[in-house]
Amino acid sequence: MLVPKVRVPYPILLVVGGLALGFMPGMPDLELPPDLVLVGVLPPLLYGTAFFTSLRDLRANWRPVGMLAVGLVLLTMVIVAVVAHAVVPDLPWSSAFVLGAIVSPTDPIAATAIMERLGAPRRIVNIIEGESLINDGTALVAYRFAVAAVVTGSFSLVEAGFEFVLNVIGGIAVGLAVGWLVRKVRRRLDFPPAEITISLLTGYFAYIPAELLGVSAVIAAVTSGIYLGWYTPELTNPEVRLLGQSTWEIVTFTLNALLFTLIGLQLPTILDELDAYSAADLLWWAFAVWAAVVVARCLWVYPAAWLPRLLSRRARERHPMLPTAKMALVSWIGLRGAVSLAAALAVPLTTEAGEPFPGRNLILFLTFAVILGSLVIQGLSLPAVIRALDLEDDSAAEAQEEARARIDAAAAALARLDELAAEQWVREDTADRLRGSYNFRQARFSARLDEGDDGGIEARSVDYQRLRRELLDAERAAVYELRRSGGISDEVARRITRDLDLEDARLDV
Repeated sequence: MLVPKVRVPYPILLVVGGLALGFMPGMPDLELPPDLVLVGVLPPLLYGTAFFTSLRDLRANWRPVGMLAVGLVLLTMVIVAVVAHAVVPDLPWSSAFVLGAIVSPTDPIAATAIMERLGAPRRIVNIIEGESLINDGTALVAYRFAVAAVVTGSFSLVEAGFEFVLNVIGGIAVGLAVGWLVRKVRRRLDFPPAEITISLLTGYFAYIPAELLGVSAVIAAVTSGIYLGWYTPELTNPEVRLLGQSTWEIVTFTLNALLFTLIGLQLPTILDELDAYSAADLLWWAFAVWAAVVVARCLWVYPAAWLPRLLSRRARERHPMLPTAKMALVSWIGLRGAVSLAAALAVPLTTEAGEPFPGRNLILFLTFAVILGSLVIQGLSLPAVIRALDLEDDSAAEAQEEARARIDAAAAALARLDELAAEQWVREDTADRLRGSYNFRQARFSARLDEGDDGGIEARSVDYQRLRRELLDAERAAVYELRRSGGISDEVARRITRDLDLEDARLDV
């Protein structure tokens, strides 16, 4: 409710709201089975993020995304483990590495919402989105090994390295196989509710078999999401796409809200378990771990950008160096969120020996502190940072790309109209009316590419759309009056109103 009023991205308000909710009198003590969070909540979040990721942008930025999603994750895990072990007296090395793995992946929702609203450079937005998608897999594979080392009491670096590679390859294979099967099934379906249900479940279809096979379930879910995101346009009709996009937006919001609420409800219980420590110590440990996360990112970004270009002329030619201001933004923008929450909540309660998992409550508290610090301190300061760095708004380039695409689409429609004009069922007056509409559309978007345009054709379009919207409002009012008077049923009213809403959505004023 506050989001549109205070203009703050919703993850920031959720994390503060979850914290406040947990301390309300009368709230129940809540302790969830760890696997319920990791298997129940994470797969659709991973799949949905991957599904809506641009494969083109991911390919174009594979080098910086790979450096951030793999190298930075491992460096963050090590630095956080060293700092946490040094400042927290009762946290063993094994649990410190679990904490490092948990807080190493970034969350894209708050950062991209702020950057897009302020007109940050599109390439930075693409890099941050790609990083957050891939680093979930890296971080959660490392998390899995770290947790296994605590639970079993043994660890081999060579064995872990080999299993890491096997996990990644196996996860990609399972994700591609599931994506291919779902693609074949959905191609034969023509029932929107079933298609959207399958879409919502596909993350589980990839995650659970990969988990049972012992390979990376996270990478499997992400791979299936990227694969089906690329092929979905050929599998669906307009109705499915409209319903699916709305459904996914609600599901993603609900799952994020659920995670933040769960951690907020558990925080008082966690703090009760930490009553042996003073408030000053807890605050100092929280600040130290958050600062370690921030410093690790700053230490990695600049060398990771310079080194490949220093060693390879091809890298210098194909991937121009980001300006210093843009690298500064990348360094500050590593916000944490839902994935770290899910991983923290999924830490086992006990080891194989039946002992309590060492430092579990400290891990949960410090994870929440890092998320709170990154979202509130870094997230709220992002607008000021973007303004201070004086980064140019390159949204004009994307607007020109859209205009060219619309011009080409209208040209294709005109060409097809000319082919069909001779058909008996195509009336001459209908063809002329459509030809005029498409010609106007081409002229309108061509004017957007013309720096000398006086805005006349755009003004005509705006006036037409304003008139069209007034008429649509009149149609809706008539339908609502018929429903109120009992002239039509609710179902008929909903069907007609939906058609009018689709026409309204087609207007782009």
